[in-house]
Amino acid sequence: MGSKARRRVGIYVGLLVPFGSASCLGAELPAVQFVKSRGVLRILVGGKPMATYCYADKQITRPYFAQVHAPDGTQVTRNHPPRENDSKDHALWHPGLWQAFGDLSGHDYWRLKAKIVCDGFVEQPKGTAGRGTFAVRNRYLTTDGSKTVCTETCRYTILVRPAGYLLMSDSVFASETGDFVFGDQEEMGFGVRLATPIAVNKRQGGRILDSQGRRNEGGIWGKQADWCDYSGTVGGHKVGITIMSDPRNVRRCRWHARDYGFMASNPYAVNAFTRGPRSRIVVKRGQTHRLRHGVLLHGGFDDPPAALRKAYKDYLKLIAK
Repeated sequence: MGSKARRRVGIYVGLLVPFGSASCLGAELPAVQFVKSRGVLRILVGGKPMATYCYADKQITRPYFAQVHAPDGTQVTRNHPPRENDSKDHALWHPGLWQAFGDLSGHDYWRLKAKIVCDGFVEQPKGTAGRGTFAVRNRYLTTDGSKTVCTETCRYTILVRPAGYLLMSDSVFASETGDFVFGDQEEMGFGVRLATPIAVNKRQGGRILDSQGRRNEGGIWGKQADWCDYSGTVGGHKVGITIMSDPRNVRRCRWHARDYGFMASNPYAVNAFTRGPRSRIVVKRGQTHRLRHGVLLHGGFDDPPAALRKAYKDYLKLIAK
């Protein structure tokens, strides 16, 4: 089969395995599959869509995950592009789930003023029962596109866990040509835009909860926590997303959490949230800077605080290996 034909049908990686209980974490786990085509990597679990990783979009000039689903098949991120009944704000800035920075050496990748270019896969997508992995190399360009500020090698791991589907992100930033600086803005780190019905301000039962027991924008915005969960009901299905921060990140994350259906984990900003001293995280030429997060896609819990604490402990064990 020629290369053009392969692009048309996609490249499938993985083996379908009968699905038993996720809690068994054994041979009956559903397989993680990848379908690769030009600029897009579809991720499936047990043959059903989990997310679409987009890495060559002409409008959204940074990689992102769109149409992200919970284990029961319910979409937990806002439709991309927004549909008739969706909130329409920040349609390009908030395509689903993404990592970006509003101030990296003075360049703004969050608002798409500067580009993040994917140079390709350094580890090709590989799927097995209950697990999938791939890694990409990204270049952060200056606003005029003439130079590279730094590079990022980002490894993604998708796991079927007792609490749901866990997407782990592990990024290493470096530059051999000069220093680079992570600045102090709200819009820095790992963000997600939730499905419109989950938004707290839609008054359909949505709520935000952090590891300290605080709730919603008024209690959480700008505060430090290990994890933050945004949950609600979509079409009668209880679903949610939890972003968990590696405690070895540069500092404990503050949360840019909004009742309109958005949250982001930000380990960089201080002044933007507290009006205290401005933060500047300088990475010297030839050195590396590591940033890691876990994203849990789940179907809701009878006792959310206890279940999420347990899921966070599970994440910590996984990244300790």
